[in-house]
Amino acid sequence: MINKIAASVAEALSGIQDGATVLIGGFGTAGIPNELIDGLIDQGARDLTVVNNNAGNGETGLAALLKAGRVRKIICSFPRQADSQVFDGLYRSGQLELELVPQGNLAERLRAAGAGVGAFFTPTGFGTELAKNADGSPKETRVINGKSYVLEYPIYGDVALIKAESGDRWGNLVYRKAARNFGPVMATAAKRTVATVHSIVELGALDSEAIVTPGIHVSKIVHIHHVATQAGGFKNAA
Repeated sequence: MINKIAASVAEALSGIQDGATVLIGGFGTAGIPNELIDGLIDQGARDLTVVNNNAGNGETGLAALLKAGRVRKIICSFPRQADSQVFDGLYRSGQLELELVPQGNLAERLRAAGAGVGAFFTPTGFGTELAKNADGSPKETRVINGKSYVLEYPIYGDVALIKAESGDRWGNLVYRKAARNFGPVMATAAKRTVATVHSIVELGALDSEAIVTPGIHVSKIVHIHHVATQAGGFKNAA
């Protein structure tokens, strides 16, 4: 019997190795799997490469993972904001490597990994510093139908940590509005995907037409409760 429900966050995250590439969902404060990030801190994996839309807020969630010294490199599109002091300090002191990727390119590089696309040409970034490799050498470019493009490669993950709204024991997932963001493409781009859900339902209870992430892309799901967030969100019934 297929049953992907994990009894705890610790169980779901067991086996993540030092040096892993970890894809973490979230956009602003929507869809961030904070419980899984906290669990990753407790799990102890180090020298991580983290892929996320930003580089953390305040000193919780992803910022806490950075502050714990577990991350070697971050790949993101929006690293700096009013409360990104943890990232700022680590980056300016040379303790954290940054790969800056335009947001659309980030989503497409993840989607390409899941779709089996070897590389793709995009106009975004052409003629800018983002059209260079980390060593300063230029990325491959091409003119297609009179327009200039830059060659970009997929981003593959060893594990994806995402947040969904509901799931079943097969791992099928549905999301809540903007909390969906990067979760679906990250789930397909990783060798292993762990998702938190606010409700676990019986098989067949999810409308098959509404399932966004099929269970084939999900390794473990963990039930968590709704909690209040800085941006609003839900409050516990208690």
